[in-house]
Amino acid sequence: MIADSFPWLSAIVLLPLIASLAIPLLPDKGGKTVRWYALGVAIADFLLMLYTFWQHYDSSSATFQLTEKYTWIPQLGLSWAISVDGLSLPLVLLAGLVTTLSIFAAWQVDHKPRLFYFLMLVLYSAQIGVFIAQDILLLFIMWELELVPVYLLVSIWGGQKRQYAATKFLLYTAAASIFILVAGLAMALYGEGTISFDMVELGIKDYPLALELLLYAGLLIAFGVKLAVFPLHTWLPDAHGEASAPVSMILAGVLLKMGGYGLIRLNLELLSDAHVYFAPILAMLGVINIVYGGLNSFAQPNMKRRLAFSSVSHMGFVLLGIASFTDLGISGAMLQMISHGLIAAVLFFLAGVTYDRTHTLALDSMGGIGQVMPKVFALFTAAAMASVALPGMSGFASELSVFVGVTTSDIYSSTFRTVTVFLSALGLILTPIYLLSLLRQVFYGAGVAPTCELDNSNFENKDEEGAVCFGTDCVLPANAVYTDAKPREVFIAACFLVLILGIGFYPKLATQLYDAKTVAVNAQLREAYFQVAQDKPQIYAQGLSVPQIKEPSVATVSYNR
Repeated sequence: MIADSFPWLSAIVLLPLIASLAIPLLPDKGGKTVRWYALGVAIADFLLMLYTFWQHYDSSSATFQLTEKYTWIPQLGLSWAISVDGLSLPLVLLAGLVTTLSIFAAWQVDHKPRLFYFLMLVLYSAQIGVFIAQDILLLFIMWELELVPVYLLVSIWGGQKRQYAATKFLLYTAAASIFILVAGLAMALYGEGTISFDMVELGIKDYPLALELLLYAGLLIAFGVKLAVFPLHTWLPDAHGEASAPVSMILAGVLLKMGGYGLIRLNLELLSDAHVYFAPILAMLGVINIVYGGLNSFAQPNMKRRLAFSSVSHMGFVLLGIASFTDLGISGAMLQMISHGLIAAVLFFLAGVTYDRTHTLALDSMGGIGQVMPKVFALFTAAAMASVALPGMSGFASELSVFVGVTTSDIYSSTFRTVTVFLSALGLILTPIYLLSLLRQVFYGAGVAPTCELDNSNFENKDEEGAVCFGTDCVLPANAVYTDAKPREVFIAACFLVLILGIGFYPKLATQLYDAKTVAVNAQLREAYFQVAQDKPQIYAQGLSVPQIKEPSVATVSYNR
């Protein structure tokens, strides 16, 4: 049938890119036609994803599906090899949803709208390309392609320090991504035979442990920068603080998840033996991220920087789940990436909605606006509760899965597990502190009323009374924009919140997409641990030594077709 042979994935990844090339040719002066065109393309691509995966994807299989492979540059061994499995499919859907709603959120962009929407569509394609690339060199190309639109989107449509933030983002991520290229070349060139960058073939090779450890360390740096792992995270608060709300939605909702995806796809699947040695380090880094991010978030006077450090903290749970050696822990890491992608995107969107009204991100300059913007207040509160991991929200399901996964892991000693879980639990205490404090400062404001007197002001119109106040900033009613959320804004926020609640009450809505794959990945990791432990029973420090694991009766290799 034509439907079975049609290149569905190529169509999904190339549609936004090809469609973006027509933007300069559109007859449009005010940007209205361009924004409708970009939104239409984004929706069409997202609907194509839903149809393709609904009709042609088998969630019970752990293998690559919808595989397409075409020789691209044979001299380099580079192929257009793309496919999806349980790791990539949910993140492709997340990228499609977040980017589509981000384009809708950018409805009021009037500065260079053609360039803005062109870059958004190019970014759309690059993100999808990263998640579906089966060729590691193709993944690197898509990874680099994604950097250019983000740099321009921040440097042109950002805040006062946008050039600094954009340059820092580009330097950090571009420099770190070199390790992906080096690791890919090393794995492809190792051994005899034809050079291939295909991940299936790379996963079959048996690398020396010393080489694996070096490759793992390099990839950990590359993906750690994108995941905002301490101490490689410092680009994130600056980028979020200066980026416009639609760009921040993509940064937090999708780009951070590329780091977690890369760790599972390459570090865990291709370099399983090395992961046995690095797993305790990942667990420790996860704990540091959780506590450090939470403490720094509470100290931020800027709304978006506070939310940025909150993302740093929540990514720590991804590291913990990846390091757990349990089915539930790795599943929780995947669910945390999906959940945080939705929650962070809606939080940054609502931060942008608030900024449009108050024209400030300084928390000290806000307060009392909950009375004049009740819809924004209600939506922001619901999103904050999701980030706090309130039961019934997706954040609760994901963080609980990680905690239980780490607690029940038989790889680590009881002492290591106890200390890890105890310190990680501090994040559950810090999160409500900095988020509820944010809500209080923005929407309540002790003693601040929505109107105030300006008897000694220097405004030109001395007859104006009852000027609108946001915290300590008072402006005349004619200059203030304190309208509540518009239908478009309510719709965007509701799209995220409905999914957050849906996954919270029924986690299988998300987990059924990848459970088969995460179980296979963990079986491969535990087999690697058993093999390493045979030669070196005390592979960890004395405090982390554990009893031997029973040899699995059937070894599961996730890269079998």
